[in-house]
Amino acid sequence: MTQVTRQELWPGVWLRTIHTHKFKSSYMSVTLLTELKQETASEYALIPYVLRRGTKNHPNLEAISAALDELYGGAIEPVVRKKGETQCIGFVGSFLDDAYTLNGESILEQAMGLMGELLLEPCQQDGGFLTSYFEGEKRNLIDKIRSQMNDKRYYAVNRMTQLMCQQEAFGVDKLGSEQTAETISEKGLFAAYERLLDTAAVELYYCGSAPHHQVEQIARTVFAQLNSHTQRIQPDCDVRIHAPVEPQRIQERMEVSQGKLAMGFRTGGMTCWEEEYPALLLCNSIFGGSTMSKLFLNVREKLSLCYYASSTLEKMKGILLVSSGIEFEKYEQAKSEILAQLRAICAGEIEDWELEGARRTLVGTYLAALDSQNQLEEYWLGQSVAGLEENLNEIANRVEQVTKEQVVAVAQKLELDTIYFLQGMEG
Repeated sequence: MTQVTRQELWPGVWLRTIHTHKFKSSYMSVTLLTELKQETASEYALIPYVLRRGTKNHPNLEAISAALDELYGGAIEPVVRKKGETQCIGFVGSFLDDAYTLNGESILEQAMGLMGELLLEPCQQDGGFLTSYFEGEKRNLIDKIRSQMNDKRYYAVNRMTQLMCQQEAFGVDKLGSEQTAETISEKGLFAAYERLLDTAAVELYYCGSAPHHQVEQIARTVFAQLNSHTQRIQPDCDVRIHAPVEPQRIQERMEVSQGKLAMGFRTGGMTCWEEEYPALLLCNSIFGGSTMSKLFLNVREKLSLCYYASSTLEKMKGILLVSSGIEFEKYEQAKSEILAQLRAICAGEIEDWELEGARRTLVGTYLAALDSQNQLEEYWLGQSVAGLEENLNEIANRVEQVTKEQVVAVAQKLELDTIYFLQGMEG
């Protein structure tokens, strides 16, 4: 039996526990939630990586690794994520569950203690971070930002999103930009760290065999410093209902051997907070969200217009993104056929096997997440950011009830906002 509990420990600091005996490991995270902004994104993204380099009691990576080895080879990693227009900064950790330790000893308190130490007790020098840690991780961050261009599939969708949402926070990358990263100063970063601890909403998460009251007691001790009684801000998400009358069309050139066509649609204001959300999920699955989708079976397999073609849904932002890889000269054909597949859905041209195949794929994805600790953590973080408590079984059940008519209705609300094409230097 799995029990999910969420409790506010202090103003703006929440603990969610998943009490279960399903796994041999326990999984935990601490996440600071802040507004995604161009001017602060790189600073905040850098913070967990600098913190991971050393703490007051474990001043370097060797000492931290030794401490983790003592905890049956546990792991704690920095993580930066983007949920809607919220930047999520913190750590995730995995440890042997107390139910499986050799001598029945408990390592939960030590494991959570080490995670709290990484967040709250950094190794300091002259009232700031160690210069070598700061400089090394700043270089690493800039390299990460630059390396995003190497994955052209990711780059094209990311670039299209930036252009589509250039007046919205969603257009900001979770790591910020190379330009803002270059300007980060040592003193500025420590000030940003202190500001983040004071103002960010905090999500603590635990999945394992320990009961909620035990985890709560440990968390209240380990993270007591977060009880600052200051105003912690829960970020919001701006949802634009309509696309412009004429979609914007952008073409850029780069040294690529394969064209990348990305398209962004507004959902007419439909998000995870709306009653139509399950129908929108199923619509996306039919359109391009699975290997049984119209984009995959028709545009890729039947017509051979794309090397790949898929669609994804941003549940809090109310946008649907299409990603495809094409031959340069097939741009017009591919674009027209992608739009034709959406028009087919709008016209109700959905075979029963398409509807049920997409439904089974979508429901199966949700239920499979119940067996993955990292997917569970990712799901519940998204729910916390959105202020929702619907569990995976509940959303799967709602998807089961969606009719073909409901899918058609939500498809008819989709509006094309932006078309982005990354092509080669010649031609």
